[in-house]
Amino acid sequence: MRSDPPANAQGWRERARAFALRSVDPVAEAIDREDRVPEEIVRGLAEEGFLGLGIPPAWDGTGADTRSTVAVLEELSRASAAVGVLVAVHLSVCAAPILTWGTDGQREQFLRTLARGERIGAFGLTEPNAGSDTASLATRYVREADGFRLNGTKTFISNAVSAGVVLIFATSDPTRGHKGISAFIVPPGTPGFSVAQRLDKLGLRGSETTELVLTDVRLPPSSLLGAEGDGLRVALGALQGGRVGIASCALGVAEAAFAEMLGAVRADDAEWKRTILARSYADLCSARALVARAAEAKDAGADYVNDASVAKLVASRAAVQIAGAGVDVAGPRGVRSGAAAERLLRDARVFPIVEGTTEIQELILARSLLPNPPGRNPL
Repeated sequence: MRSDPPANAQGWRERARAFALRSVDPVAEAIDREDRVPEEIVRGLAEEGFLGLGIPPAWDGTGADTRSTVAVLEELSRASAAVGVLVAVHLSVCAAPILTWGTDGQREQFLRTLARGERIGAFGLTEPNAGSDTASLATRYVREADGFRLNGTKTFISNAVSAGVVLIFATSDPTRGHKGISAFIVPPGTPGFSVAQRLDKLGLRGSETTELVLTDVRLPPSSLLGAEGDGLRVALGALQGGRVGIASCALGVAEAAFAEMLGAVRADDAEWKRTILARSYADLCSARALVARAAEAKDAGADYVNDASVAKLVASRAAVQIAGAGVDVAGPRGVRSGAAAERLLRDARVFPIVEGTTEIQELILARSLLPNPPGRNPL
């Protein structure tokens, strides 16, 4: 039974922190070791309303603004990055695009069950030879009299093993570049749709990462999300929001790594340890401020492209730096398998890659800042 939603972001943070301490912290090491998020945790996420964040109550969501969502993702990720990323992907790059681009019929069929946590959402964009370069998609679709037919392969797709809804991006003609890309809502179980393999990873273990194969997957006309040719706009809009969510997850990992470090450093320790602690604190404060700024800009309806990219860039970098420093401070204990410092470092190292690499964020920022007309301050 879902609980009544909190009234503000602080209430959501307290709810997420209590859930994480009660249900996630005790099994965080097992999630990493077994590469699986237990079903009872997923049910708990639904019961707490976390899987309906940002979705209006009219579609069975729990509402809440971006500041509330990032607070939840941050607290969940402090306990387990895999749990935080599961929720972030479900909300940002599956439910949100259906809310924004879907018809009422699509929202009725898919969004309600996503909001209630009866289905988990996934996002099928990346391919073996097309990651950040979305114009290089090789997955093809053909329009037929009764709908569409899709063929292709997707890889590094989060949540796909358990997903009840997957957004798939395909092109009608690779020579048309982004103009040929369309987005489709594909329920797993559709004939020709299969999970080819689950990929083993350095970090974010427990977060399902898979390769998908589509072989003559036939879909009705109602599966098209937006209009034909809108696929890149759908994908980029989803990724922009997704970067705020992933930045929040990275922030949670950075906070967990800092807490581990803080518990290992004493006032009379060597100066280098105290210096690392101070530098890590500064990195953490920077990441926290930028994630908050991105969430506030999104809630205000402002153009938050730069805010999302810089938050993702700095938070993922902070997670790696603080987690790495935490292993240094912990010494031999920190590199042992099963140690929190070791797990956090492996988890942190994934964040500069997912939802757009560090290089992509730098490119987005550089393009927006240059050329800079005289008299215009980019800040």
